[in-house]
Parts: sequence; structure tokens; C-alpha cells
Amino acid sequence: MNSNKKNPNFFNFSSSHHDRDFNLFLLSSLFAGIGAGINTSIFNNYLNDIFKLSEGLRGFLEVPREAPGLLIMVVLAALSFLGDVRFAMLGMAAAGLGMLGLGLLSPTFALMIIWMMMYSLGTHMIMPVTPSIGMNLSNQESFGARLGTISAFGLFGSIIAYVLIFLGFNYMEMSYQAAFMIGTVFYVLAAFAVGLMKKSGPEVRKVKFVFRKRYTLYYVLAVISGARNQIFLTFAPWVLIKVFDVKPQMFAILGMVVAIVSIGTRKIIGKLIDSKGERFVLTAEAFLLFAICLGYAFSDMLFPAKVAVVIIAACYVIDNSMSAVEMARSTYVRKIAVDLADVTPTLSTGVSLQHIASMVIPVFGGLLWAAVGYEAVFIAAAVIAFLNFVLSRKIMIAQ
Repeated sequence: MNSNKKNPNFFNFSSSHHDRDFNLFLLSSLFAGIGAGINTSIFNNYLNDIFKLSEGLRGFLEVPREAPGLLIMVVLAALSFLGDVRFAMLGMAAAGLGMLGLGLLSPTFALMIIWMMMYSLGTHMIMPVTPSIGMNLSNQESFGARLGTISAFGLFGSIIAYVLIFLGFNYMEMSYQAAFMIGTVFYVLAAFAVGLMKKSGPEVRKVKFVFRKRYTLYYVLAVISGARNQIFLTFAPWVLIKVFDVKPQMFAILGMVVAIVSIGTRKIIGKLIDSKGERFVLTAEAFLLFAICLGYAFSDMLFPAKVAVVIIAACYVIDNSMSAVEMARSTYVRKIAVDLADVTPTLSTGVSLQHIASMVIPVFGGLLWAAVGYEAVFIAAAVIAFLNFVLSRKIMIAQ
């Protein structure tokens, strides 16, 4: 039985270097998923419990938190001589260092910001090279499926993280410091796994930024996606914390639900990218997110608090389960690329452009919440989701 050829996504370290590298990358995604899952579960509660942030200050905090994402083009260009794999390894190490600082070296708000930025830099370094590495270890016919598999392993890691946080905070009186330290360990393991890889795709790449007219639609979609994502990332958990008093262990439960649902949806999204195309996937996402925005905005107005929190929690789960749609933007760039060497720089340009919106939108969102209420923030997000729908319909024209 030649099972390896039929299913190369299982661990098999005795296979070819190509499969060995892919398996190591899956292992790294698993470990990084644990570290990221821990941060996702506790970070907003950590800010609320330790530093007592207001809505306005929470919005302004996104400026330094997202600044490394804006600068990722510069970082990628400066370190392009490392190749994608070594760049990813360095990013994972930086994320681990950031979690170490958040856990042990943040006695003041100012120092916390420094370590938060270090963690953010590490995770943003990983973002643009992950799809590039995955696609370099794939054939074009299986881009979506391969990226879906990588994403699923990250979600397996997230499930482990959520179980740890739930058990730790619910039964073992785990501190935020201990949780951050556990995350540090797993990011170090992720960096080590990537370091064992032999292939990284194109090792020699010119230090350059890529701005081509051909990629304009991708850039615009990246900005719109960044704006919409940042509203949810910043304010959806803040609504649950400030309005409904949701604790870390409940976020861990929600995270587990998200991860379990997403394991299936990421594989489905990957297959839909391969079979239906990027235009179908991205327009479907935009339509669904428009409905989710309305759910966030009006649930508390239309229903009793106990019902509203369930609806908003469901919106939170569905929204986070759709994050894998980002794969469609990555495969879109790969398919329209003039030169394969453009792919990683173009993706990193997209990440940086996303973060222009990511830095600006939360500031206005926080001020809007303080002045009018959180409902207005999500009505604005619904407008952005509609714009995303209109632009996504143009993808086939660009191709």
C-alpha cells in the first residue's frame, strides 16, 4: 500500500525531503497554534484585569500593537537574505520572547506595550511567509488543500491551548504570568521545528517591495479586510468582557468551539478555493460577515441580555471560524503573480497595507464607542463588510 503518496499530510519523517519539510512545518504550526491560542484566550482579560483600560484607551492601544504589521515590508526586505523558513523561525522566536516579557517583565503599562509589540512583530513576521512556504511545498492544483491542512494543525494547537487555559483558570488558579510562560515554551518549540527544515522555497530573493498595477485589487481587498478584521479583533471580545463580564475560562470554551468548527471549515474553504475559486469564497465570506456585524450591533437591543450574549457569542464563533478565508487572498496572488518571486513580497505588502487600517480603525472605533455606544462600531463594520462584498465580485475581472 502506497499510503504516503495518497495522503502526504500525515507525519512521515522517513519520506522525501519535500514531505519531511511539510511535516515539520505542520508540527511547527501545531506548536505555534498553542502559543497563539493562549494569547488569544487571555490577552484582553489581562488588559482589563491588570491595567483597567477604558474603551478609548483600548482602541488607542491598537496603534502600537499593530505598528509591527505596518513595518513588516521593511523587516521582510531587510531580512530577505534569510529565506522564508529562517524568517519564519525568527518570527516564532520573537513571538516567544514577547510572551516571556508579557508574563515576567511588564510591571508597568509602558513596558507591557514594548513586549506586546515584540509579540506582535513575531506573529506578523510569520503571517506572510506561512502561505508562501506552504505553497512552495505544494502543487498549484493542491494549494488550497495544503494551506487548509497547515491551518488545521494550527487549530489543533489552539484547542490544546484552550483546554489548558480552561483547566488552569477554572480549577488550578493559573495566573496570567504562568499562562504566558507556557506560551513562550511552545513558540520556542515551533521555532526549533522550523529550524530543522531543509527547504524554504526560493532562498535567493532580491530585496524589494512589490507594487504592480496587476495586484491593485489584492491591495485594496487587504486594506478593507484589515479594517473589518480589526474591528472584530479589538471590540468583539471587549463587548463580551465589558458588557457581559465574560472571563478567560469562557473565552477558552469559545476558543475551543471556534477551533473545532474551524478544523472542518478550513478544510472546506481550502477545497472550495480549489473547486469554486477565490471570487466565490471571498464574496460568500463578505455576505456572511455583513450579517454577523448586524448580530453584534442589534442583539442587545432586540433580546434580553441572556439571549443577546448567546447570539453575540455565536457571532464571535462564526466570525473567528471564517479567518481561513485569508487563504483565498494568498492563492489569488500566487495565481496572478507575474513572477513567483513576487508572491512573498506582495503578501507582505498586503499585510502592511492591512495594518494601516488596523492602526487607524480601532482609534476611531474606541472614540465612537465612548461617544455613542458599541453598537455604532459594528454598524460601521457592516458598511465595511458590504464594501468588501462589492470589491470581491471584481476578482474574476482582475484574473
